[in-house]
Amino acid sequence: MIEKPIASIIHHFSSIEDPRVDRQKKHQLQDIFFIASCAVICGADNWVAIEEFGKAKIDWFTKLLGLQHGIPAHDTFGDVFAAIDNEQFDECFSNWVSDLASLTEGEVIAIDGKCLRRSIDKASRKAAIHMVSA
Repeated sequence: MIEKPIASIIHHFSSIEDPRVDRQKKHQLQDIFFIASCAVICGADNWVAIEEFGKAKIDWFTKLLGLQHGIPAHDTFGDVFAAIDNEQFDECFSNWVSDLASLTEGEVIAIDGKCLRRSIDKASRKAAIHMVSA
């Protein structure tokens, strides 16, 4: 029997061992992965940006995850990702993306956007040209 793909980030990352000391576990490991994944998907590219994204969406994250201690600090994100087994995380991430691809059956369209360099015309008050490809 073939297993049905699962889209849940939390499910896929639940097998990663938590390397933190018990007394320092203020936030659930899966919550940290979920918040970081959402932030990175939305363009965050460092620990501070991930924390800021989490704080900007705190109501949604709290409703979804039941956060008792709010959004983790940027140092917490950095420390956790530095301490986990990278190979284990890579495997979980690959499995999650693979399941997402199976579930969508090709119905997802990748969209990329760029602002063309030097396309702004200040003299004519024309905005820069934005290109979107799908």
